[in-house]
Amino acid sequence: MPEVIFAGPAGRLEGRYQPSKEKNAPIALILHPHPHFGGTMNNKIVYDLFYMFQSRGFTTLRFNFRGIGRSQGAFDHGTGELSDAAAALDWVQSLHPDSKNCWIAGYSFGAWIGMQLLMRRPEIEGFMSISPQPNLYDFSFLAPCPSSGLIIHGDADKVAPPADVQGLVDKLQSQKGITITQKTMPGVNHFYTDRIDELIGECSDYLDRRLRGELSEPRPKRLK
Repeated sequence: MPEVIFAGPAGRLEGRYQPSKEKNAPIALILHPHPHFGGTMNNKIVYDLFYMFQSRGFTTLRFNFRGIGRSQGAFDHGTGELSDAAAALDWVQSLHPDSKNCWIAGYSFGAWIGMQLLMRRPEIEGFMSISPQPNLYDFSFLAPCPSSGLIIHGDADKVAPPADVQGLVDKLQSQKGITITQKTMPGVNHFYTDRIDELIGECSDYLDRRLRGELSEPRPKRLK
């Protein structure tokens, strides 16, 4: 898996990139948890998601937000990190101009960034939002949410309380034209302690079903 350095809004960004053998393969971008709480692109969940998409033929990229590892810049409370994610997608798309579709997967803080990027990029056709934190971050921009996706979390999560996540899910499930799939894992905390393999299994099952044409509604192409 090539180590890559590419230009970001606040300087270089460090990533890990695996191109597909197919020129028109979809792209997957994986976003890591909060930098101030140990979040990096080498987080076990981020790492496993990367290989989950890669094993299904996606061109896959994960990277460090600004100020983490070899990525330049300083933490910017989400605004700069959203710009980093957009720059990362721009970079991989520049290498794969025949890729028409994209997926985004984010964990915790990365889920919030990913959902914001989803609103800005019409080519993103699916998302995985793992343990989002609507108790801490504002998700009101999802009005409406433009793509179908998975929201997965644990019922023993004290960082992203289940009731708050449920409120977000209920709001999104009331919107027309998309299918929001929710999975609540019993006995699981925010860090998926001893349950990461099970988490990845749930995400894999969801992705496989989506690739078979399930769990989403046909949607008109959005204009950029």
